[in-house]
Formats: sequence, structure tokens, C-alpha cells
Amino acid sequence: MKTMMTTRNFLLAGMAVLFCGCKPGAKDERPVVGVSLLNLANEFIVKIEGALEDEAKQLGVRLIVNDAQRDAGRQIQQVENFIAQGVNAIVLNPCELEASSPAVEKAKAAGIPIVNMNSETTAVPDAFVGSRDEESARLAMEFIAEKLNGKGGILMMHGFMGQAAQIKRDAGAREVLAKHPDMQLLAAQTAEWDRAKAVTLMENWLQSHGDKINAVFAQNDEMAMGALLAIERAGKKKDILVVGVDAIGDALQAVKEGRLDATVFQDGVGQARQALRAAVALSRGETVEKQTFIPFKLVTKGNVGEFLR
Repeated sequence: MKTMMTTRNFLLAGMAVLFCGCKPGAKDERPVVGVSLLNLANEFIVKIEGALEDEAKQLGVRLIVNDAQRDAGRQIQQVENFIAQGVNAIVLNPCELEASSPAVEKAKAAGIPIVNMNSETTAVPDAFVGSRDEESARLAMEFIAEKLNGKGGILMMHGFMGQAAQIKRDAGAREVLAKHPDMQLLAAQTAEWDRAKAVTLMENWLQSHGDKINAVFAQNDEMAMGALLAIERAGKKKDILVVGVDAIGDALQAVKEGRLDATVFQDGVGQARQALRAAVALSRGETVEKQTFIPFKLVTKGNVGEFLR
């Protein structure tokens, strides 16, 4: 009986080796890249994660993906763990401009290449791959200005305060507003990139500003969809324009249906793929571009078909 069991176990082990294509006791020799993402509760960040995983397969790279849950302190700790694990490179999707900077500094001090993806830090990484966030806000606000003939009351929903995208989208929007003195910014407040919080904020704004509201610029589509829901519930959609940023799936569908007036496409997939390529190249001692910017594109009902998959 003992001999039969031993033979059976040997055959099973052999089959396992055959199906996994590896040798018993073989080590995974693939380069390892640690990834700290802003918040995997956000659809746009989930899209980025999927693109990173796909690109990792193409490059033969093993990823260790962590969710920082919008907490810069947690993000710093994650990078410290990557350093302790001896990863070959790090891709950072920063939570905040200032508060996430120590994560970059720690990686550089440890001699591990670090690439900032999608958002920035004050500390300078080895490379940055993303888009110019002020450009997205200019596109959105110029669309609103054109539709309103340069006149009306505007509301702006901010993302997570202190994050580079929030700061730069605010700046870009205000640049356009400064050119249109008859467009009044009624209120600007954070809904922290969150759909549910945007619903509540919009409900409050409808109560406090009423018929003065002509348009809402939400700094991402999660908030735009939340604002839209509150406006539709109040029966006010015919009176209020709503524009977001990111071109997530349900926002694109809402644009197609004529519910959401516009969004601004941000190529998260392209950012992810190029960031991972840069991280792997740096880990091999290769030279990469210090900054790579991927343009934004305005999406309206007229061209939404180009972006729907």
C-alpha cells in the first residue's frame, strides 16, 4: 500500500509539473514591481489596475498591487513594505501632492526606481506618466461656457483635497472662468471623487442655490454621475448642464443617452501601460523620458461612439 501511494503521489507531482510548465522547486525569476493605487473603490482606478495586469503579462512581470484607500500614510507604509520585499521597481498612483511625497523619497533613498502614474507628488520621481489635469478642466469649462454663451451660475465639485488632480483641475477651471466675467462660480466644494457624496452635495446645492444653477463641473465622472442623479430626481436636468472627467463606462453611456452633457476622456489604460514599461526599463538601468503626458479629449454626444467599447 505504501509503495502504491508513493507511486501515485509521484505521478500526481509529475502531472502538476507538466501543467504548470515549471520544475519542482523552481523560483519565480520574473522582475517584481510594487504598485500602490489611490483607491480601488473608484472605477477609473480599477480600469488602471486591469491595464497594469494586462501589461505585466505582456512584459513577463510579477505585480504586487496594494490599495492605499485614499490614505497617504497607508501609501507610504506600502512603499516601505515594497522596499523591504526587495522589489525591482515601484509604480505609485499618489494619494496627495505633499503627503505622498515621502513614499517617493523613501524609494529613491533605497535605490529602487519609482514611477508616478496619473497623479503627482512634490517629490520628483524617476519618471512621471499621466496627463495635464488643468487641460481636462479647461476643456470641460470651455464646453460649459460655449453652451451657456458665457453667462450663468456654475458649481464645481472638487476631488480629494490636496491631490494634484484636484488642485490642477481647479486651476484650469478658474482660468476659463476668468475669461468669462458673466459666469459666476456659485460654490466649490469637495465630494472626494465619490458618487454617493456627490449626490448629497448636489442635493444641498439645489436647496441653497435653486434656479441660479446653470451648470455643474465635477472633477471626475463618479461625482458627475452623482450630481446628475440628484438633479434628475429634482426634475431639473433640462435646466442644468453636467460635465465630468475620465470617460468611465456609465458616464459614456449617459452621454450617449443625452443625460450627461459631456465628459473628458482620460487615457488611464495608456497611462498604466506606459508607466509599467518605464518602471521595468528603469529597473534594467535603461533611460526613459522624465515626463510623459497623454492628451485629454472632450467627449460629447457627437463623438461618444468613438469611445464606447
